[in-house]
Amino acid sequence: MTDRPKTQRRRHIGQYMASGEWGDYWSTGISRAQGGKILVRGYPVEELIERLSYTESAFLILRGELPDERETALFDLVLRSGMDQQFISAAVGAARFTASAFPDSVVPALASGMLATGSVTGSPQEPAEMLIEAAAWDLDVEQASARAVDLWLERRAAVPGLGHPLHKEAEPRAVTVRRLAMQRDGWRGHGCLLDAIESELEDRKGRHIPINLAGALGAILADLEFDPLIIGGMGALNYGMALLAHITEEIREGVPLRIIPDELGAHYTGPAERHMGEDS
Repeated sequence: MTDRPKTQRRRHIGQYMASGEWGDYWSTGISRAQGGKILVRGYPVEELIERLSYTESAFLILRGELPDERETALFDLVLRSGMDQQFISAAVGAARFTASAFPDSVVPALASGMLATGSVTGSPQEPAEMLIEAAAWDLDVEQASARAVDLWLERRAAVPGLGHPLHKEAEPRAVTVRRLAMQRDGWRGHGCLLDAIESELEDRKGRHIPINLAGALGAILADLEFDPLIIGGMGALNYGMALLAHITEEIREGVPLRIIPDELGAHYTGPAERHMGEDS
């Protein structure tokens, strides 16, 4: 498995305040804009617009270098895999609630949906971090998978990237993504480690807990050596088109100001009616 470069030491405001030298305080290696010229990762932007696909452009801006054919195919697979699955996502509920209360623009609802994309709602960041951490132990796959399962069951009684509230035997998107990744030489060290973790957890629990989409995407993107922070962001962006479709549907066809009445599951668990001055 590929060794990752050490994280660059972060700058801090104190060093600038102490030195009075602010020359590199605002700096970026992503793009350069001057009068009549824009360079993105060193390339003139007009060349990129003319010659690259959306997938290739996104890879370049995130990773800093152009993807090869294999990387392009795998990254495109990641970008198109989210699709949608009705209301089985907290992100959809958050987005549609916001759209029902603010139908003037899709942007606040898009933000709400993305803000509701985290470790519980399908972000691939935590599975990727688990796999990257386990790969760094320099153990064989069986030992690493056993240690990973031990660690995550102790941390939060669940293993990232495995299990789904609806799809108990197999997550259809994850199955397809894994199969296509294998065909494109994209299911490498981290993917094989995830397979081993799935098997190890099944042995422990005595039942099958399948790889989910977040796990599959985390493995592919970890094998492509993306930063876990980018991998987490990809989870939100990957689902963004589905959110946009839901938001537009909510605004055009939905119910302004969504509520949760008792008939739809609202359940009060507080004390019965009481009044000030009454004996407890």
